[in-house]
Amino acid sequence: MRLIDRYLLRQLVGPTLLATMALTAVALLSQSLAGLDLLVNQRQSAFVFLKVTFLYMPQLINMVLPIAVFVAALVTLNRLHTDQEIVVCFAGGMSRWRVISPALRLASTIAFLALLLNLWIQPLAYRTLRQELFEVRTDLASTLVREGEFTEPAPGLTVYAQGVDGQGNISNLFIHQVKADGAATTYTADQGRIARRLGRPVLIMQKGSTQEFSERGVLNYLTFDEYVFDLSPLTNSDELIQYKPSDRYLHELMFPDLTQDWERRNRLSLLAEGHARLSTPLYNIAFMALALSAIIGGGFSRMGYGKRMAWIGAAAAVTRIIGFTVQSAAEESAWLNVLQYLVPLIAFALGMRSIFRQRVSRFIDIRRNRGPSIARRATA
Repeated sequence: MRLIDRYLLRQLVGPTLLATMALTAVALLSQSLAGLDLLVNQRQSAFVFLKVTFLYMPQLINMVLPIAVFVAALVTLNRLHTDQEIVVCFAGGMSRWRVISPALRLASTIAFLALLLNLWIQPLAYRTLRQELFEVRTDLASTLVREGEFTEPAPGLTVYAQGVDGQGNISNLFIHQVKADGAATTYTADQGRIARRLGRPVLIMQKGSTQEFSERGVLNYLTFDEYVFDLSPLTNSDELIQYKPSDRYLHELMFPDLTQDWERRNRLSLLAEGHARLSTPLYNIAFMALALSAIIGGGFSRMGYGKRMAWIGAAAAVTRIIGFTVQSAAEESAWLNVLQYLVPLIAFALGMRSIFRQRVSRFIDIRRNRGPSIARRATA
């Protein structure tokens, strides 16, 4: 790669990284607000909250990458063109392909990284996320007891706790249980905590009492230093983790196990997700071509390229919306998956056509002897 090529590539890499980080941070902030339920209602630790939030990152990065590439390329190319650096490249004898090749190489590298994210990193992260959310949902400490609230975790069982600290220690606990035969028992305890004994979940209550009415209506009152309340009837051992299409690897999407009822009923959705994993990285290359066409696809203008950039930006937005629409429609008809590839490829072809339809002679309106200036800037 020659000096000018490296200079053009260096000018594009920095803004692309900054745009990707900025857009990913905004997306993470939005996702973290949606996950505040883990802290507020589920009483999970800040570590669990951060872990769940960052496990969304692979998909969020894949979503923002084409936008980051497009925005960064537009800003950078517009600056280079306004400073007449691209024009000087043409005046110095560089071909149109030579000028745009660093940008296309960058877009191709980003597309390859996006493909790696789609095929391996996202499914791995989302499976871990699904397991984490499953553990949170089945966490007895958060579902059984909520500080200052009466909860009914199971029919006939009412639980109240005055306080629950960060270590899961419960204070001033009240439990009222109505059994199947109609007998009612009330438990009170100064302290309590959820633990496991012999592989079974239990609630260990300390310094409390039980009140139970016998069949003859006699109240039996007992005090205890420690009482173990069995929680295993509250757990559903048959509940399994159901992986969504976004959690599955490519071979599981393309070749689902049709002996499973869920996969047989959702075969088209799985197939559409699989083709989307393969086709969405192409939007990085397509959007780079559109950004290049906004600046290089027309003649040189000293008045700027705002109008042309606005039209190309609208075209990029419409292209991505069409892509989402096609993916959704492919869940009903498998043949539409072909369009998932055609949409970004057509956008790329139109962008390249716009770039190469202009003659270089119409693009240059400055003297050719300014060519060495960009080489001096590249060396600086």
